[in-house]
Amino acid sequence: MKITDKTALLLIDLQKGFEDIGYWGGGRNNLNAEKNAAKILKVWRDKKLPLFHVKHCSASPQSPLAEGNIGNEFLESTKPLQNEPVIKKNVNAAFIGTDLKQRLDDLGIKKLVIVGLTTDHCISTTVRMAGNFGYETCLIADATATFDKIGVNGEKFSAQLIHDTALASLHEEFASILTTDVFLNLLK
Repeated sequence: MKITDKTALLLIDLQKGFEDIGYWGGGRNNLNAEKNAAKILKVWRDKKLPLFHVKHCSASPQSPLAEGNIGNEFLESTKPLQNEPVIKKNVNAAFIGTDLKQRLDDLGIKKLVIVGLTTDHCISTTVRMAGNFGYETCLIADATATFDKIGVNGEKFSAQLIHDTALASLHEEFASILTTDVFLNLLK
């Protein structure tokens, strides 16, 4: 993917509420995901390329991600600057119930780079929609993460397995999957 001023970075759900690993199922993979997202964000800002912060605002008051709860706040490492746009959503897709697509189209954006949480929920759903909308999409594998899941028969699936299978389902169908290092080399 060639990065131009028609490429936007989407930082999805990089919020304090995901720091409570126990709430989300116990185990988590890719503990450096937020650090990798912050590295990409720094280079992106230095190059003055378009970006959007997406924030999950849960409709459930008990959720750490509900507005008014500390967990709804952005992580310090990827917190939006005053002039950077924030998209608020309350479902697992950045395009549903928001004006994200209109904003991207208004800027003539043709390509998206996606980082954030969680791989199998908001990341996967947003990547699939982006691909279906016709955006050339790149997902940064090690700048995303997820949590352990319990299957329909009570079996436990590790966060790494969930992450890997989510990426495999997206790869070449909806997005190119790259690592932070490979992607940062493209930005040079």
